[in-house]
Amino acid sequence: MARVEFRNIRKEFVDDNKGTFTAVAGSDFVINDKEFVVFVGPSGCGKTTSLRMIAGLERQTSGDIIIGDRVVNNLHPKDRDIAMVFQDYALYPHMTIRENLSFGLKNLKKPKAYIEQKVSQAASILGLESMIDRKPRELSGGQRQRVAVGRAIVRDPQVFLFDEPLSNLDAKLRVQMRVELSELHKRLEATIVYVTHDQVEAMTLGERIVVMNNGIIQQIASPTELYANPQNMFVAGFIGSPPMNFIDVQKEGNVLRMEGGAFTIPDSMAGALSKYDNRHLILGIRPEHITGEDLPGTTNLDYKYSTKVQVVEHLGSENLVYFRVGNRTVTAKVHPETTGYPGMDKTFIFNFDKVHFFDPETEQRIDW
Repeated sequence: MARVEFRNIRKEFVDDNKGTFTAVAGSDFVINDKEFVVFVGPSGCGKTTSLRMIAGLERQTSGDIIIGDRVVNNLHPKDRDIAMVFQDYALYPHMTIRENLSFGLKNLKKPKAYIEQKVSQAASILGLESMIDRKPRELSGGQRQRVAVGRAIVRDPQVFLFDEPLSNLDAKLRVQMRVELSELHKRLEATIVYVTHDQVEAMTLGERIVVMNNGIIQQIASPTELYANPQNMFVAGFIGSPPMNFIDVQKEGNVLRMEGGAFTIPDSMAGALSKYDNRHLILGIRPEHITGEDLPGTTNLDYKYSTKVQVVEHLGSENLVYFRVGNRTVTAKVHPETTGYPGMDKTFIFNFDKVHFFDPETEQRIDW
């Protein structure tokens, strides 16, 4: 396996009608040997383009891509020692699973005994032994995806590249395949670069996550760090389900005022917010850090906000309660025993140990 490095990578596309479009704007990062790194972001953010540049399917406009100890800028995909699993399984329908798995190695003119060993090993790892002589039409979506992964495994590459491989599966199969991919990474001790638009997939699979938007890397961090300490409003709003709430507040001395209420600023935050006197700020708080006052054991009642409930979603293990603060809808993720119904007057408790503040102009988080 090998490390992957981007050195000031830039990718531009030229459109005859719209001019130059920048898909990736000056990326610098290192994916360590045997690391599982996930690229995540909305459609058009540059994540798939980044993956395709590693594979050699797209040529970067400027910068260097290094795999292992080689600069691969001028190498064809077949010479980069990578294996890619696409969103579409792309299996040969007239071939058995065994033949699909062995096809690439036969093209490389590998010895028959070597091919049989690799195919048998991949089938064992992926639980495909019992269906090795079936054709793709006889398999479920999850089984076909395993075959697609198996074609990559038999190559024994330095780097595995996955381009939204689970997007064609239903919700239950996606959960199952996430578990299988995590176990596969541990078993193979492989370097894996994975692209998805699904932040739940990113959080559950990645050892580190690269969050992208508009061709720019917003933050690279572990799932825990991204969730607890997002660098800006985009990351805070993209990572987490439901996403972080944003509330407009006005700082007046040691008080934060919002429509319908006010909070006293804790001493621990006063210094960091001192330069924002008489200015607008964005307060960020995750839904699980807003609780219902009527739940037994609720503490820290200093940060209460009274309002009317708009909508309640009963999810069994928790309830999502929606209410408004000014022109923003706020979500509280509360205990299922917390009472609430549309139109009800209700008081919520904000956990100020967990809040974030963002500069409204730069949208960067204010450290405190």
